[in-house]
Amino acid sequence: MTTTPEATEAAAALDDSFHVFDTTLRDGAQREGINLTVADKLTIARHLDDFGVGFIEGGWPGANPRDTEFFARARAEISFKHAKLVAFGATRRAGGSAAEDPQVRALLASGAPVITLVAKSHDRHVELALRTTLDENLEMVRDTVSHLVAEGRRVFVDCEHFFDGYRANPEYAKSIVRTAHEAGADVVILCDTNGGMLPAQVTAVVATVLADTGARLGIHAQDDTGCAVANTLAAVDAGATHVQCTANGYGERVGNANLFPVVAALEIKYGRRVLPEGALAEMTRISHAIAEVVNLTPSTHQPYVGVSAFAHKAGLHASAIKVDPDLYQHIDPERVGNTMRMLVSDMAGRASIELKGKELGVDLGGDRALVSRVVERVKERELQGYTYEAADASFELLLRAEVEGRARKYFRTESWRAIVEDRPDGTHANEATVKLWAKGERIVATAEGNGPVNALDRALRVALERFYPQLAKFELVDYKVRILEGKHGTESTTRVLISTTDGSRDWSTVGVAPNVIAASWQALEDAFTYGLLRAGVEPPE
Repeated sequence: MTTTPEATEAAAALDDSFHVFDTTLRDGAQREGINLTVADKLTIARHLDDFGVGFIEGGWPGANPRDTEFFARARAEISFKHAKLVAFGATRRAGGSAAEDPQVRALLASGAPVITLVAKSHDRHVELALRTTLDENLEMVRDTVSHLVAEGRRVFVDCEHFFDGYRANPEYAKSIVRTAHEAGADVVILCDTNGGMLPAQVTAVVATVLADTGARLGIHAQDDTGCAVANTLAAVDAGATHVQCTANGYGERVGNANLFPVVAALEIKYGRRVLPEGALAEMTRISHAIAEVVNLTPSTHQPYVGVSAFAHKAGLHASAIKVDPDLYQHIDPERVGNTMRMLVSDMAGRASIELKGKELGVDLGGDRALVSRVVERVKERELQGYTYEAADASFELLLRAEVEGRARKYFRTESWRAIVEDRPDGTHANEATVKLWAKGERIVATAEGNGPVNALDRALRVALERFYPQLAKFELVDYKVRILEGKHGTESTTRVLISTTDGSRDWSTVGVAPNVIAASWQALEDAFTYGLLRAGVEPPE
């Protein structure tokens, strides 16, 4: 691996007194639904290095071909600016020697400058899982750590099931920490492997182990009680100087301590610099980029980086935020690369509408009557089943119509129809016809699709692309249908939300009707209209 001048500068700025250690590529990859290719792992490693974590645990070389290939390619393809690559493995087998152990050799062959060893620290796990004696387990730790240190590697030791082991046999659990430390381990990590601890318990155990062993301690917390981030910070309060986390909290079962709230708390709340200058402002982007690679939708309500992390809905909140945003926000969202959002709903008051107008770039000119009219219009529409929380584009069209005194119209619909044909062979044919007026001309267009909504979408494009070539860039990327309460079964009102992209930005629109296809048509009309508005196209007179 190449060491760049930037890496040398970063090392000088961030000393070794505190570690941010990421294990997304190893522990995070154990989440149900995540299956990373080598290319995925390389991409995520680059994102994490850009973010500025100190250590990236890449996997278990020798345990599977994919991880072995990852380390070979990472050495050749990535010039790390901030992070050191870490290989993960276990202590040698019972009854052998570290120098002869094949998996220990694989760790060395990975070329990683840092190695994390997992060691049993719960006496029952030693006897039942390893099927060896407590003394032999201590020797396995001592031999493996000292051998790797002698080979020039920096060694961290993960004490698996430490907190449960400490509860069962505190002296033996501490003897593992002491042995690893004396053998040359740089950091000994106390692992809440089952995720069952609470913050006060973590603080007490870490403080005691630190005092009794003199080892440098780290924390690895699973989130089974929903306390992984809190437990990590509790360990820091007690003296731990090494935190192990995963991006977006990915991990086995319910996940691990989430990297992003942990580092944000350390930097913003604790005032401890753990990232390179300016990196914190990239946090939201990095979080979402990694979510895209693992093919999981980013959590909208994730602290700091979720799109709803600084979203405000209640009119009372909006009134206060209009005076001072800090009144209902614990930090300025720009510090973590996020933005404040105002949600428009039937809870909205004038302040919500004014702030939302400012966010969308629509000047309301301090017109109280206009704002009140918009508030009433929103409440009336939401009573019918519309929702504008997730449909900013439809709301902006509504707002502009009130401000400008007329709706934006790039085309006028005369009629449309969609036909679904059920054929004897079990296949279906979907065809749509639209009759429109655009720029003084009547157009009739027909298209087929893989469903009635797709057929309508295609027919609309056939009809309009000659007048508005910008439509060629528009692509429907998400489609949601919800049956609203009030009536039963097929008599229910239907709400449709559509997300569209032009390749550089996304927007969402809403339609409501008793008929799902009619609701879809409304959302499609808004989607095309908004896209043309954003593209700077002036509507015909």
